Formats: sequence, C-alpha cells, structure tokens
Amino acid sequence: MNVLVLLLLSVVVISVAARIYGRLVARWLGENPARPTPATTMTDGRDYVPTNSNVLFAHHFSAIAGAGPIVGPTMAVLYGYLPVWLWILVGGVLFGAVHDFSTLFVSLRERGRSMAEIARTTLGERGFALFLGFAAVMILLVTSSFLSMTAMSLTSMPPISALGLQPGHQHLLREVATPPAAPGGEPVVKVVIGGIASTSVIIITLFAPLLGWLLYRRNLRTRLGYLLAIVVAAGSIMAGLHYPISLNAQVWMLLVSIYVLFAAGVPVWLILHPRDFINVQILYAGIIAMVAGLCIGGFQGMALPGNAVAIQDGVNNLGAVWPMLFITVACGAISGFHALVATGTTSKQLAKEGHARILGFNGMLLESLMAIAALLVIAAALPRELYMATVWPMDPAVKSNPILAFSLGLGRLLHDTMHIPAAYGTVFGILLIEGFVVTTLDAAVRLNRYLFEELWPILFKHKVPACMRHPWFNSGLSVALMLLLAWYSAFTFLWPLFATGNQMLAALSLMAVSAWLLSRKRQAWFTLLPALFMIGTTFASLLLQFKKFVSIVLPALRSSPASVLSDQLFGPTLLLAVDIIMLLLAAGVVFLLIKAVGSFRSQHTDAVPREPAGV
Repeated sequence: MNVLVLLLLSVVVISVAARIYGRLVARWLGENPARPTPATTMTDGRDYVPTNSNVLFAHHFSAIAGAGPIVGPTMAVLYGYLPVWLWILVGGVLFGAVHDFSTLFVSLRERGRSMAEIARTTLGERGFALFLGFAAVMILLVTSSFLSMTAMSLTSMPPISALGLQPGHQHLLREVATPPAAPGGEPVVKVVIGGIASTSVIIITLFAPLLGWLLYRRNLRTRLGYLLAIVVAAGSIMAGLHYPISLNAQVWMLLVSIYVLFAAGVPVWLILHPRDFINVQILYAGIIAMVAGLCIGGFQGMALPGNAVAIQDGVNNLGAVWPMLFITVACGAISGFHALVATGTTSKQLAKEGHARILGFNGMLLESLMAIAALLVIAAALPRELYMATVWPMDPAVKSNPILAFSLGLGRLLHDTMHIPAAYGTVFGILLIEGFVVTTLDAAVRLNRYLFEELWPILFKHKVPACMRHPWFNSGLSVALMLLLAWYSAFTFLWPLFATGNQMLAALSLMAVSAWLLSRKRQAWFTLLPALFMIGTTFASLLLQFKKFVSIVLPALRSSPASVLSDQLFGPTLLLAVDIIMLLLAAGVVFLLIKAVGSFRSQHTDAVPREPAGV
C-alpha cells in the first residue's frame, strides 16, 4: 500500500471533522463568541493574562503534544501500523478532540477553574479531593516519564552505521568510540546526536526571557516575534552542530529538574510562553517535514510494509491488544493531560470564547495528524530489524530508546525523499522531540503546583501551614517527586503506567463534563460514550500493570523484605504503590460520577434552569 493512501485519507477525515463535527460540538456545548472570558474579567498579570491567540496556540499545542504523539505510536506500531492508525484517527476525532474542547469550554464557563474544581460542582468535596489526588499522581507520572525521555534524547548516540556514515565523515557531528559489543571485538563508533539537542535547549532557554520581555512588555509585533523565534531556533541548532554538550543522563535529570523548578515559579510570560513560542517553530517545521517527506515519498512510490497487522508481536512485548494498544498510543488519540493544560493554564489566558474550539478541538486534531505522520514515518522508512533493535532490544543491557528510533526513521525518510543527509535528519528528529518534552515539563510542574495548592486546604481543614501555601514549596515538591520516580524507574515500566493514568484521567474528565452538561439539562452523549469506553479500558490496564509489578516485587519480598529497597526493585515497588493508589482513587471518583450522572438523568424537573444556547 502506498504511504499516501493512509496520509491523504487521514487529512480528509480530520479536515471534515474540524469543519463539521467541531461546530456541532460547539453548538451542543452552547458556544457564545461574544461572552467575556476569565482572562478578561479576572486579569492578574500572573496566571490570568489575555494572550494573543497565535502565541497561546503555540503554548497550548506544544504543552499538550509533548513527546506522546510520537513515542506512543512508535512503541505501538509493534502491533502493526493499521490497528494503530485506525485508533489514532477514530479516537482523535470522537474522543480526544471532544475531550479537549469540552474541558476547555467548561473551564471558561467556571471562571477558569481546574478540572478538579469543575468536578466539585457536581461531586462535592469528596469527589473534589479524589479528583485532585488522582490528577496529582497522574501528573507525577507525566513528569517522571518525560524527565526520563529528556535524559534519553539528550544522551542519544546511535551507531555511525545507522546514520549511513563512515568514520571520519565530513559532517559537523562528533564521533566517540565506545567499548566493543563483545569481548575481543572492535570499538563501536557512535555519533553524539543528543549533545546537539543539548546545546539547542540551553540557548533557547536563555533567549526565552528576552523574547518574553519584548512580546509582553514592549508589545513587539507578533510577526517580528515569529521572525526572532525562528532566528533563535535556527541559531541554536547551528551552535549545537559546532559545539555539542555531552553530559550523562543523571546529570541532565538534575539540571532539567532545577530548570523546571524555576520555570514553574515565575510568571508565565517570562519563560513558559516565550520558550514555547520559540520551540514551536521547530515543532511546526517537524510536522511540515514529516508530511512533506511522506507526500514526496508517496509520489515516488514509497510503500508501507506488508505486515500491516502484527498482533502477536505486540502481545508478546506489550500485552493483549485490548487494552494495551489503546493505552500505549497514549496521547495521539486522547489524553487526560490535555484537560489539565486546558483548565489549568489555557482557560486563564483565552481572550475570546470563540477561540476555544480552535485551540481545543482543532489543536487535538493537529496532534492526531502528527501522531499519524510519526506512525507512517516509522512504518515506511525504518527497517523492522533496526526498529526492533532500538525499541525492543533482546539484550537486557541495552535500553529501549523509542526517541532514537523515530529520529532514525525521520532521518532516513528525509534522505530518501529530499536527499538531506540522514545524519542531519536524525538530529532534527531528536530536536523535534526534545522541544516537546521540555515544554511539557514546564507546564506539567506548574499544573502540579496548582493541584497541591488546592489539595492542602482539604487535608489540613483550611489551616494550611504558611510554607505549604507558597508556590516555591509546591513547585519544589512536584520536582522532587518527579526526580525520585524517574531516577529509579525504567522507561519501559514508566510509560505503560503513565499512559494508563493519562487515559483514565481523560475518562474521568469526560465524566465530569457529562455531569456538568446534564446538570444544565443539555445532551451529553457525545462526552459520556467516550468516557465509558475509556473507563473500562483503563481499569483493565491498571489491573494488568498491578499483576506485572506484583510478579516482580512479591517473590523478592518473600525472600528478603529489605531487597525491595535495592536499586533494581525500588522502582517497581514505587510503581506498584502508584498503581494501587490510582486504582483506589479512580474507583472512588467513578462511583461518585456514576451516582451524579444517574441523579441528573433521573430528574424530571429542572433543578438548574436550562441555559439557552449561546449563553
């Protein structure tokens, strides 16, 4: 099958969905473009800030996209590209876009409140506390997974042969010799790819405050802001090619943790927005490059491999196709983290309610398109043998690196279609993912800060110690927990649990939106049906994860209780505890939500007056 068939079919479906289904959802929700937003009525210069729609879309998209829509399909393609493509397309339109738009819209109508606060209006204090707890745990998994991916991408060193290069090449890429793969063998020559991204990340971060000051304090025109952002992004890449910075993974974890601690505490205009604005230029270029490469390849006759469905390979490595396929994709089809971004930061900065559909519905569709493009890049351009060796290595000493697998696939695609050296295309792939990862960490730690600030008054009966009310304390707690979990947990263990919690939060958010709609006597089938499917899927996955972690921890616990504190078992033990906590919290939220939805549906009189459409 020609690669263009699936790509063009995807574009058609997504375009029709944006034009027709998105407008229907807006009508069902009651969109009113003339209604003032919380950013305009509650401006405080720190969190509630009316923001230019282009700048806000850049921040919102780079925050929600993360590495999920690339890493998830890269791992899930093990089941074959056709099942993954179907889930991304159907899930993105009927599940993810509805989820993102509806949560953003409801937050706008609730004065920019978070998803947990919205749940409070229908579930009461107990539901509020349970939702807060689950969201905080889920963000902890998001940040720890993405911190692990940051270290993975910034230290990536593929063998020189994988880039189609020979030792002593003329490209501006530094070589290193690593110990031989087998005793008596020749040293393995590798290329310092991650070091280029490291330099780029540092330069972009240093320039972010300057751009923020120009945009927000000197009212720099948006067009000039775009130009400056492109110059900084391009300049950072060139500097990285000449002066790559190589540090080990643990050092990068510490440095990035310090950075996100600082970024989460300062006003959004100083680092968060301008850094995202610069990074998104690379992200847009990456999406264009992927789509262009696939289009050119399609016209040249590039075909997808014959193994469109490879269920057994996926079952052997990831688990049963249901629920694990729907979980592994993580963000390309639906993501609960998007609700936290939409209700935690975006709703406080949206200048017009009419922009909610563009950011929420269309932003998710763009992410789904990116996930499909990433899937097709891996399926069409990366040989299956190289994919398996990079993502699912047989040698336990070799760590899985889906980021490198995608980057190698992109490098080969751009070389085969545009004659760009595969080495440069691979560098670009690393930069593309790293930009997503760091911007997501920025936003996620800030969101966790908000959640902790909301949680303490419940736990301490409104007598919260002064230090725990301070933003720096809550940011520091978020960063410390993130670092602990990432430091001791393998990425292949972190990702499925993060993805499960992420999808479950999406289900709970859709249930909360459904309850909100029903309480106002509006139809809610378009949010309720996706919620029910995802609740069943994620509970099944949590139970499978529980069984896996128990099989690792329990035998060691029986032989030596102290062994669970060893480096090898401490990570799985932590994740087992997190799995149990999520099961309990989610069960409590679902119970309260089902009661609330049933109550609203059974009412024969309007307890809450129906809001007319557009109000």
